[in-house]
Amino acid sequence: MIDGAFSHLPALEPGSVWLVGAGPGDPGLLTLLAAKGLAEADVVVHDALVNEDCLKLARTGAELEYAGKRGGKPSAKQRDISLRLVELARAGKRVLRLKGGDPFVFGRGGEEALTLVEHNIPFRIVPGITAGIGGLAYAGIPVTHREINHAVTFLTGHDSSGIVPDAINWGAIGKGSPVIVMYMAMKHIAQISANLIASGRSASEPVAFVCNAATGEQQVLETTLGEAPAAVAASGLEPPAVVVVGEVVRLRASLDWLGALGGRRLQPDPFRHAGGQGKETA
Repeated sequence: MIDGAFSHLPALEPGSVWLVGAGPGDPGLLTLLAAKGLAEADVVVHDALVNEDCLKLARTGAELEYAGKRGGKPSAKQRDISLRLVELARAGKRVLRLKGGDPFVFGRGGEEALTLVEHNIPFRIVPGITAGIGGLAYAGIPVTHREINHAVTFLTGHDSSGIVPDAINWGAIGKGSPVIVMYMAMKHIAQISANLIASGRSASEPVAFVCNAATGEQQVLETTLGEAPAAVAASGLEPPAVVVVGEVVRLRASLDWLGALGGRRLQPDPFRHAGGQGKETA
């Protein structure tokens, strides 16, 4: 059946590059097109956040080339990574650039694609499930819920210099977005929490940190906006993590399907003691 599904999909051609999203962790969340690309690639240039089990799907004999970038650690420069893709494609290789989550969601896929365009390298974009949606789903937290929010904001917790971005209008987001999903925010949670509380968010608003989402090492920390900095410090948890602020976090008490597989008893009404806080009106 799988071979039949692959037969109608495009081929990864020599001298071209596929920019592929690997999803948040679980290799089962790869798309068919991503799996086909892995089966055909001569070289897989992968990020630090790509689950090793995904790399096991690469064809026998394929070269696995690490190009990870992690905050605070020695990393390849983005321009060098982009030019390496050009070099490999010009050598006639079938190149698969594998990035955690989705390449166009805080993944610098656009920068790499622009470099390929600059050097006339044919390419294809293969979207992936971003951690801000898939990672939360594996924690039992829906990014939207009709009775809670009709909008959601995705943002990055640090810019290219490694600090909290000045360009983010924290006041507008704090006032206007009922649910906020943050990438690369864990290390700066003290400043971010202060920014959001200063914009009018309640210090008692629920927050969740989902670390190593959709992997066997997934851990979830539930706390509040005001207590988040101390809770993270006490937990000993480390990035990578996706952070979500909003009343949707309370739904984890009912929708933690992974926990239920391990014996957790789920609640039919997670808002019974929440008093409907933060819910939007239709």
